[in-house]
Amino acid sequence: MSEYQYYEFVAIDRPLSAAEQDELRAVSTRGRISASSFVNTYEWGDLKADPRRWMERYFDAHLYLANWGTRRVALRLPVQLLDPDLAATYCVGDSASSWAADEHVIMDLCSTDEDGDEEWWDDEVALASIVPVRAELAAGDTRLLYLAWLLCVQNHELDEAELEPPVPPGLAKLSGPLRSLADFLRLDHDLLNTAARASAPLTAQAPSAAALTKWVRQLPAADKDEVIVRLLRGDGAHLRAELLRRYGGGVTMASGARTVGELLAGAESRWTDRQRLAEERKAAERARREEAAATARERRLDELAADPERAWQRVAELIATKKPKEYDAAVALLADLKTLGERDGQRKAFRGRMHQLRLEHARKPSLLDRFERVGLIASTASAVGT
Repeated sequence: MSEYQYYEFVAIDRPLSAAEQDELRAVSTRGRISASSFVNTYEWGDLKADPRRWMERYFDAHLYLANWGTRRVALRLPVQLLDPDLAATYCVGDSASSWAADEHVIMDLCSTDEDGDEEWWDDEVALASIVPVRAELAAGDTRLLYLAWLLCVQNHELDEAELEPPVPPGLAKLSGPLRSLADFLRLDHDLLNTAARASAPLTAQAPSAAALTKWVRQLPAADKDEVIVRLLRGDGAHLRAELLRRYGGGVTMASGARTVGELLAGAESRWTDRQRLAEERKAAERARREEAAATARERRLDELAADPERAWQRVAELIATKKPKEYDAAVALLADLKTLGERDGQRKAFRGRMHQLRLEHARKPSLLDRFERVGLIASTASAVGT
């Protein structure tokens, strides 16, 4: 199978200049390049650039997908919206890392399935479904950071005695973009559900116009002037998120009290319980089907018992057609007649009728083979041996 790699980069806070687009074009002549994105696929070659450097210089979001199992998402935010130290608290391994570059903080999240069991994604829409998590993080929702840490836990990159960082609320009910990110990075559902036990429900509501008006009136005049100047200069991409974070005062998070080992053990226990419940459901369904089949067979046998000679006549008619499909129908009917004989104490009579059928159709090896395969008659080798 040939290699396949998909690269997508998106500029969100500001468009790429014509000069910057020319710089990208110098790296890739086949890439789809615009003022807001770079997209390219590779089947034999690779991107002749470092995605980390591109994130530092040009882009705010990046998605990478390879058919050998590697998936990667990178996000860039201004330092005013993501404290580098906070990011470093959660991005602590190879699966989740972060670094500061100029006025930005970049998070790089990676998942690799070395078994090659790759569930393919629609690469054209994957990043679009994930990138809103950036705005959620900018607005103060730190669930993305915790998911990054949990990815490191899942991939056994941390000591089992290490304590978890503060747990944000809302892990039990992820937003659509966060769920897309978790699925894309193959975050284990059992591990996530275990972690969510210590996560408080989301209770934050959008502030009312009256509450915002009261808060704005209390702002110092210098702060209001700065906001207006930033808007006029076009520096307002994240201004709303900054102000709402300032208004809300931050999200209350639970103190991390569990160890990495406890989370992994909890996830293993959840998986074991799910497997047991699944096996119990399968066993119950199997028993239900078997009971239904037994009931249906008893009904058929009762119908046969009312007029068995009619069934034997039908067997003769089916065999007379000399068609394989009709042979199969005759064998199924004979199997029911055999069961009826066993139920009603007529085994000897049934064996006699089958012996007669065998003699009558001795020149039909295909039919006799069907008889032998379902145990209606003894095999030829067995008959000779006796």
